[in-house]
Amino acid sequence: MGAARAHLLIQGRVQGVSFRYYTMQEAQSLGLTGWVRNLWDGRVEVLLDGSEDAVKQMIEWCQQGPPSAVVEDVEIAWEEPTDEFRNFRVRINAGGGPS
Repeated sequence: MGAARAHLLIQGRVQGVSFRYYTMQEAQSLGLTGWVRNLWDGRVEVLLDGSEDAVKQMIEWCQQGPPSAVVEDVEIAWEEPTDEFRNFRVRINAGGGPS
């Protein structure tokens, strides 16, 4: 299988439950690159780059999340892989808010 890239927006009880840390651990174990961060509106945003199989496995994991999370919805946008990242990391939270 080829390379794949997916941009996820995860909704539910996903902040304050170590979602980003567990996501980073799982993504690294699958050999994925990209990042994860909290959004101002309570969602978690994830960008995954890697093999199609690994990206799909990670999406399945994100639909459940870590033990204390309650995932209600995962929006998935498939994008062209860019190979721009060398590792997977937790990004600083996205600031802002509604205008």
